[in-house]
Amino acid sequence: MAHSATHTRQLIFTPAIRIFHWLRALSILVLVITGFYISWPFLVAPESSDVLVQGWIRFAHIVFGFVLTAITLVRFYLFFFSRNDIERRSFKDVMSIQSWITQLKSYIWMGHLNKAGIYGPLQFVTYVAISFAALFICITGLVLYANVYHQGLGGMMWESAAWVTAQMGGLANVRIWHHYITWAFIIFVVIHVYMAVWSGIRFKHNSVDSIVSGYDYHKDH
Repeated sequence: MAHSATHTRQLIFTPAIRIFHWLRALSILVLVITGFYISWPFLVAPESSDVLVQGWIRFAHIVFGFVLTAITLVRFYLFFFSRNDIERRSFKDVMSIQSWITQLKSYIWMGHLNKAGIYGPLQFVTYVAISFAALFICITGLVLYANVYHQGLGGMMWESAAWVTAQMGGLANVRIWHHYITWAFIIFVVIHVYMAVWSGIRFKHNSVDSIVSGYDYHKDH
């Protein structure tokens, strides 16, 4: 018996995008956990002279902070200059009122999405916002780094870090905003995971498996 395909497969996420997505997810997870611990080192008593635990956790925070910084810069580059323009095509929907209406209606079970690229307009705007939030938290993280480590890379960044510190009204404000954006990431991740799973259930495609395999499947009509 002959079998015919019922779905069409489409590559939507390149290997680079998938790798950087999961590295960024890992970085955010490690940075949130280590960042909260650095602000409240509960594993070692305050009167203890044991600084190894705090040192290793700070080391992990710094390493993954630089990883997130590198990924953030590369993702900005790939968005504008990647040969695969499926992300850039999503900008057409942002400029279309009809696309906004279509996406919002689909979220209340009225019709399906019809996107020019990989993201709907609401997704695109959200991802752009969180990308700039990532850029901001990396900048404030580098400023905090330069104010602790005054030699090597920290020394090279000192003048720029001092300027940013002055513009933000002092190092305390830099630290507070670094903390605020951390909560923005926590809220985003919760909503992002929920919507990714919900989208797969609602539309039967473009789900979590797409960012793993890179492929999306559309039912043939």
